[in-house]
This record gives sequence, C-alpha cells and structure tokens, in this order.
Amino acid sequence: MSNDTPSTMAKKMDFTHIANQFKSLDRSQPANWPIYPQLLLYAAVAVGVAAAGWFLYLKTVDEDLKSAVAQEETLKAAYLDKYAQAVNLDALEEQRKQVQRYVIQLEKQLPNKAEMDALLSDINQAGLGRGLQFDLFKPGTIVAKQYYAELPIDVKVSGRYHDIGQFAADIASLSRIVTLNNISLTPEKDGSLSLATTVKTFRYLDPDEVQSQPKQ
Repeated sequence: MSNDTPSTMAKKMDFTHIANQFKSLDRSQPANWPIYPQLLLYAAVAVGVAAAGWFLYLKTVDEDLKSAVAQEETLKAAYLDKYAQAVNLDALEEQRKQVQRYVIQLEKQLPNKAEMDALLSDINQAGLGRGLQFDLFKPGTIVAKQYYAELPIDVKVSGRYHDIGQFAADIASLSRIVTLNNISLTPEKDGSLSLATTVKTFRYLDPDEVQSQPKQ
C-alpha cells in the first residue's frame, strides 16, 4: 500500500503535468507552446540578451582601458622628455648663447648693401698692394638667396708667384667673407703667373629685399 500523502501525490501530478508540456513541442510555433516551455524560453532569451549586453560592455571597457594605457605611455614619455629638458636647461641656455655669439660674429662678416663698394675696393687694393696687374675685374649679377645676396666677380691678375700667393692670403684675411672659386694659374712668357678666378662676396639683404623674396 502506498504511503504517499495527498500533498505528495499532488506534487507528483504537477511535475508530471509540467514534464508532459515539454513533450512533442513544435519548434516552428513557439507561440503555441504551453505556458511552462514559453516561460523557460523567455528566461533563456533574457539570459542570452543579458550575457550579450554584458559581453559588449566588457569589450567597450577593455578598449577604453587599452586606450587609457596607451595615453598613459604617451604622457609618460612626454613627461620624461620635458624633465630631461628641465634638468639640462642651464646647459641648453649656454648652448643657445654660444650659437647667438657665433651668429653675431658671422653677421659682422657680411656687409650690407651700402658697404659693398668698400669691400670691392678692399679686394682691388689687396691686389694692387702686392704689385699685381689687374687684367680683369668684372662684378657679375647679384644672386639673391633667402636672407643674403651673393656677388660673383670675375678677376684676372698677373704677377710673380709669391705675390699672387700673398694676394690670396690677403683675401682670406679680410674682415668680410670672401672666397676664391674656379682658380686657374697660367704661366706667362715673361716668367710671371696669371691668376683667373671668380671671387665671391656676400652681403645682407635689406628688409625690403627680404620681403620681395618668394616664400620658401
């Protein structure tokens, strides 16, 4: 004889009733399913949606974290660079002053437009002072650069070897920047030498000349 109480038998019947609802379900018609399968389906869908949303949230958080880490590295590198500059500030300031002194020294070696005639006269006197004969002294066309102008001068002098050498040394020792280019030495029949060269001098551009230069 069974010892099941009425309440136990009712529970067994309920379980059997629920279990029977999951049998022979038409998967193409979930709307027609009994209540318990529908509830289970809704719960599964809700769990799936929640899991997908949580996954997307975690993915966004992970991307934000990676971006923050990359930004931290960039800021750290910038900080170290600024720190190194701050530590070496005195040395950098001294270097800047040295460069400024060097630039000022070079500036003094470049005449302005008004001083060019005096420089040309100095070049001519350097040759005459060594007893050289000028066969050619022809200033060419001024070539304007961005901040300075270059003036080539075709020069041809003749004289003794020693005097020509001293003339070249005198040109190099001028207070202004003067260079000898395309040097050609030719012996003459009387035993002297002929020096043909292009002397290049440089000068500052006046402010209006700088303004007229095309932008680089």
